[in-house]
Amino acid sequence: MKAKTAAWWALAVLAAVSPPAGAAAEDPPPFTESEIRAILAHGPWPVPVKFDPSNRVSGKREAMEFGERLFFDRRLSASGKFSCGTCHVPERNWTDNQTRGAAAAEVDRNTPTLMNIRLGRRFGWDGATDSLSSQSVRPFLDARELGASPRHVAELLRKDEQLSCRYSKAFGAAPSATEDDAVLADVGKALAAFQETFETPPTPFDRFRNALAQGEPIRPWIYSEAAQRGVRIFVGKGGCSSCHSGPNFSSGELRDNGFSAYAAKGRPDPGRNGAFKVPTLRHLFLTAPYGHHGEVATLADAVRHYSERGSSELKPLKLTASEQTDLVVFLESLSTFNNPWRPEDLNRCH
Repeated sequence: MKAKTAAWWALAVLAAVSPPAGAAAEDPPPFTESEIRAILAHGPWPVPVKFDPSNRVSGKREAMEFGERLFFDRRLSASGKFSCGTCHVPERNWTDNQTRGAAAAEVDRNTPTLMNIRLGRRFGWDGATDSLSSQSVRPFLDARELGASPRHVAELLRKDEQLSCRYSKAFGAAPSATEDDAVLADVGKALAAFQETFETPPTPFDRFRNALAQGEPIRPWIYSEAAQRGVRIFVGKGGCSSCHSGPNFSSGELRDNGFSAYAAKGRPDPGRNGAFKVPTLRHLFLTAPYGHHGEVATLADAVRHYSERGSSELKPLKLTASEQTDLVVFLESLSTFNNPWRPEDLNRCH
């Protein structure tokens, strides 16, 4: 069964980057020097790991293990029913594939993926926090999410032998007996250390990009002609690289993407002056639906939006139907079909 599943996914990957049999498509002309420079700017991948100087346990193995335990521990919620993993599901690429996230109650926005989150500079759809550890604390205090309090979280860590032991190994001392807020802040730091390990694997685009960097000929079995035409639109006519820049395909800035026009009636969301964080495009194929409110169902819908409507910052691209298809094929090539993360076999803490 495993062999059949692997073979099926292999065929799916090939289909995502190869045109259908018999499809009429012209060979893409050679890339210009400026196009090559723009394409190479989206790599190499992965990027070197840099630890967070604002988090004293960033990159520390004991903190990562502690954060993993915390991430999936439902006892940290007020009801004992929810955890970070309720909305950020590993098998769904650290999202939930729902229009809006929901734990104790439905929230206003779509659950963003946590993949490559260590490369972010602002966190949350509206960039409300500038550190991953601070962002990791927010769901604990939101009544619609975990609905807990600093005292609830701190008391669990003090009383639970395994959590207290792992806290001590990560931070060098037992949880404070009196400072609930300090303990909760350390929980955020440990969760951040764990999330910093989430990294997307290299994709068909990365193999193409590396071959281009080495001056190798780009054969269709390396990267399809449709994907090559799509990447030319992405870095050229589409101007997509102005927002989705760098190896992670995100500037990390806040921009008006125009998706607010699709918000459900009676649920307006102004974000930060109408702007929302530019998400990574890596593993985008696995994180539908799209937009801060999750009202954009497919990649084709997202491309059609930018082609026909745009936003206050972006003029409509006016792409032809075939150009839109090529751009979608390119976007699909930024994904693989699995999340490489697997849970650690964590032994008891002594």
